[in-house]
Amino acid sequence: MKSLGVAVAVACALSTLAAAPQWESQTSGVTSRLRGVSAVSDRVAWASGAGGTIVRTADGGATWQTLTVPGAETLDFRDIDAVSEQIAYALSIGPGASSRIYKTVDAGKSWDLQFTNTDPDAFFDAMAFWDAERGIAFSDSVGGRFVIQSTRDGGSSWERVPAVGLPTALENEGAFAASGTNVAVFGTDHVWIGTGAAATARVLRSTDGGRTWTVAATPLRAGPSAGIFSVAFRDAQHGIVVGGDYKVEDGAIDNAAITSDGGQTWTPVQGLSGFRSVVAYVPGAPTPTLLAVGPSGADWSADDGRTWTRVEGAGFHTFSFARNGRLGWGAGENGRIARIDGSTIAR
Repeated sequence: MKSLGVAVAVACALSTLAAAPQWESQTSGVTSRLRGVSAVSDRVAWASGAGGTIVRTADGGATWQTLTVPGAETLDFRDIDAVSEQIAYALSIGPGASSRIYKTVDAGKSWDLQFTNTDPDAFFDAMAFWDAERGIAFSDSVGGRFVIQSTRDGGSSWERVPAVGLPTALENEGAFAASGTNVAVFGTDHVWIGTGAAATARVLRSTDGGRTWTVAATPLRAGPSAGIFSVAFRDAQHGIVVGGDYKVEDGAIDNAAITSDGGQTWTPVQGLSGFRSVVAYVPGAPTPTLLAVGPSGADWSADDGRTWTRVEGAGFHTFSFARNGRLGWGAGENGRIARIDGSTIAR
């Protein structure tokens, strides 16, 4: 009986080990730093980064195709948002005209330059889309005013949100173009934007598609290199922000907070094992399950962010779960891409 008990214990341990979330490395075919990734399904995902880099897979990551955006060879695509297998928007960052938005409707065979920033002091960081027609893009503040552009016609035109509908920005308040996920949308009209680099890390919130906004302070660490790096919501009320200080990658102090009232108030949570640049809800999980990823590693939570468990393996700058599927992709330094199965996290 004793031998049987030992055998059962060993079998259980091996089963747990086998079921643990694991990264599956893939070959992107590029060596650029990747900061943007967007997964549409378990087959199709897009990633973007420095040197005008955009790559796409249509076979679950077995192969990646390098795409060419004419005239964008020197740009840094910090965000890519795919709204279908064929349609995607790519945002490049930088001062003035370096901040641009391109769009493809044919899986990256051709690209249309839709938006070029004309303000020399603006610096766009990230964007998000409710659907193929409606989206929003966020820049660092300029002269104490937030800079937000929105489109309602698939990017054919972009209009700046009037200052009258926006709160006043704090000194130096903006965002970090680290993962393309500091802007989050839900439903048809909800949008949240996480800020940093100022005295307080805050969340801008709109419930009418970006026409009017309110702002709420969060308990995340704030400062020139600290604040909110990523926002995620599982419904209109429940969400999470993660971040910290990107100069202290192993630091795990004041780097996550959750809300249950749509972002009006935020409660700190502990347990992340380092600075995290992106957080995402696991689709189809039986309980509210999250994956938080940063350059030094990743953590998962099965209780809506209240407790966390470390994922073995390297870290990434950005991450995206497939909207229609169970797989997710992380992307990072030197063109590194890896896949993870969300069903091994949500168990």
